[in-house]
Amino acid sequence: MSQRATTTRHHLIINKLRRYKQATYNEIADYLAQESELQHYDFNISKRTFQRDVLEIESIYGITIKYNFSEKFYYIDEEFEPLYSDRFFEAFDIYNALKVNERNKQHIYLEKRQTQGTEHLYGLLHAINNCLQISFSYQKFYTDHLDQRTVNPLAVKEFKYRWYLVARDIYDNRVKIYAIDRMANLEFSKNHFTEEARFDLNNILKHSFGITVLSDEKPQKVVLSFSPFQGKYIKTLPLHETQKILIDNEKEVRISLNIFITHDFKMEILSMGETVKILEPKGFVEDMKETYRAALEQYA
Repeated sequence: MSQRATTTRHHLIINKLRRYKQATYNEIADYLAQESELQHYDFNISKRTFQRDVLEIESIYGITIKYNFSEKFYYIDEEFEPLYSDRFFEAFDIYNALKVNERNKQHIYLEKRQTQGTEHLYGLLHAINNCLQISFSYQKFYTDHLDQRTVNPLAVKEFKYRWYLVARDIYDNRVKIYAIDRMANLEFSKNHFTEEARFDLNNILKHSFGITVLSDEKPQKVVLSFSPFQGKYIKTLPLHETQKILIDNEKEVRISLNIFITHDFKMEILSMGETVKILEPKGFVEDMKETYRAALEQYA
C-alpha cells in the first residue's frame, strides 16, 4: 500500500472518532470500506494493521486513541484543555485540506500574506520550558535598522493570525511583546533565568487585548452595545474570553468585557463603525468621541 493511502487512512480513522466520539473496530472497518469505494483506494485493513495504525497515529500526530475494554469501543483521549484541543484539530483539518492534488487546487483560495514566524515556535517553547535566555535581531515597523535583544522568554501569544513572544528584556528589566515574524538570527544561550513568583503572567495575558502588556494597571469593565445584526457575529466570534452577554433581543446585543483598554482594542472598536456603541467606562467613551471628531475634521 502506498504511503499516501496509509496517511489518508490515518486521517479517516481520526475523523471517524472525532465525529462520533467513539466507535468499535467493526464500525471503523465498515467506515473504511465505504471510503474505499468512494475514493477508489483500498483502505480495508485487518485488526492487527489497525492496532499498528493506532500506534503510528500517536507517534506521527500526537493523537492518542484508547480502548474502553468494558464497552469495547475506541476513542480519542483529549487530555489537554478544550481550547488547545479545538485549535489542534483545526490545524489538523487545514493540514489535510492543503494536501491537495492538482485537480483541487483551483478550488482553494489562500490569503496572500507573509510568514507568521511559526518556524521559531518550537525553539521558543523549548527555551521557555527550560528557562533559557535567548538573543535575536529585531526589526520594528517604524525603524529601518535591526536592534539586538537579549531576553528571558516567558510565553508565546497569538493575536489576529500572528504569533508573538512575551519576554522580559534584559536591558531595562521590562516585560515586552515581540512579533515572532520580525525576529532574525535567533540564538539560544546556556544562561538560565528564574522569573519572580510575584509576576502573574497568566493573569496579565488573560485580560489583555492585542499585543500590549499593561502590568502596572488594572483591567476595566467595558460595556458595549451592538446592533442585532453585528451582535450575531459577536456571539459566534467573541471579542475576548471574558465576554459576557448582558442583553440579547431584537433591539441590541449588549456585552461586558473585563480587559485592558489598549490601542489594539480601540482599533478593533473603530473598525466596527456605527454598529457598536460604548456604554462604559466613561473615560473610554470620551476618548473615542475625540477620535471620531478628529477623523471627521479630516473631511471638513
